[in-house]
Amino acid sequence: MRKSFIIGIFAAVAAMLCVSACTRDDDGAIPVSAEDDSFVGTGFFRIAEFDSNSLIHLVSDTLYLRIDSLWSYSNCALKRIEIDTSHEGDALVFFPKIIIESDGKDCPSPFLHPDTVIKLLPPAEEFGDASVLRVRNDEGNVLDTVLLRRGKFELDTFAIYVDSLFDTVSSLPLRTKDSPSVLKVLDSLNPRVFYWRAMQSSCELRIDMCDSVVNDTLFPMAWSLTDTALVPIRKACASDDSTYCVASRWVNDSSAVGPVQERADTVWFTSLYYVEEIPECATMNSFRVAGYALGKNVNFIRELMVPDESESACGPSALKDVFIYDMGRNRVFPDSLDADSLYGTWKSAKVAPAK
Repeated sequence: MRKSFIIGIFAAVAAMLCVSACTRDDDGAIPVSAEDDSFVGTGFFRIAEFDSNSLIHLVSDTLYLRIDSLWSYSNCALKRIEIDTSHEGDALVFFPKIIIESDGKDCPSPFLHPDTVIKLLPPAEEFGDASVLRVRNDEGNVLDTVLLRRGKFELDTFAIYVDSLFDTVSSLPLRTKDSPSVLKVLDSLNPRVFYWRAMQSSCELRIDMCDSVVNDTLFPMAWSLTDTALVPIRKACASDDSTYCVASRWVNDSSAVGPVQERADTVWFTSLYYVEEIPECATMNSFRVAGYALGKNVNFIRELMVPDESESACGPSALKDVFIYDMGRNRVFPDSLDADSLYGTWKSAKVAPAK
């Protein structure tokens, strides 16, 4: 007992000495660096994008570069951001450098510095003949790419009436009048066969004693290619004013079935496109379809970059003077050979009635 008491006293004294050793009169946040620490170096970043990730930048516009996921040791150690440029083929490449310098000043030190937006005003001659802008990080990774063009933007909002005839496969290819327009084409068709057997069905509760009765074949709403459907054959009054049986009182007899029969079906694969004849080497900066419904006006919002006389670059449209947008896949039509063929289809397609 005495021995345990002595051990307890020693443990208490040792704990008090530890607390005393770790306690200072100026308790508070632990400083990041000592007061005499000083160093100069470079940080790093992981995200960078031009003009809010726009598709096209005009030479005459101010260029904005946003840098995020940036490490600079501490918030007050970020001295400056240097940006070097270099021409690589048809691209003008930007290389930001994060310069940090610490003099021992204690300040907030989050793991990553808040994002930074830099306003760039390169002289026109620095762009040279470049048609692409890129930004790389300190590891050489390309973080963003934007097209560089010389010209102006034209923003338009307009509506195109899409007639209900567009839902009739036999009328394809079909387009709306003039340009811009909507074009629908038949890509392919897939014939197939479903199998079914007639099944006897009897009524347990008649409603009307009809003078004339006809067969009513209750085909399924959905068919299966891997199963033979059982189709109830029921009775119905020939007159629409009479009802033969209570709907819930039909009884099917799966033991009384007929021979296997075939039901032919065809799956039609179609595509829907927006087609517009544009000035040569113009580029669509943004494009949006605001709803699509047959028999109604479909609204389009598009921003077109119209090049000036000094612009020599074209693309990324497949054709120089035609813009084709795949409305089903929500993307610009990519292949130039197919685009040329599709443009030929557009020119020869039947024109749907206008509103």
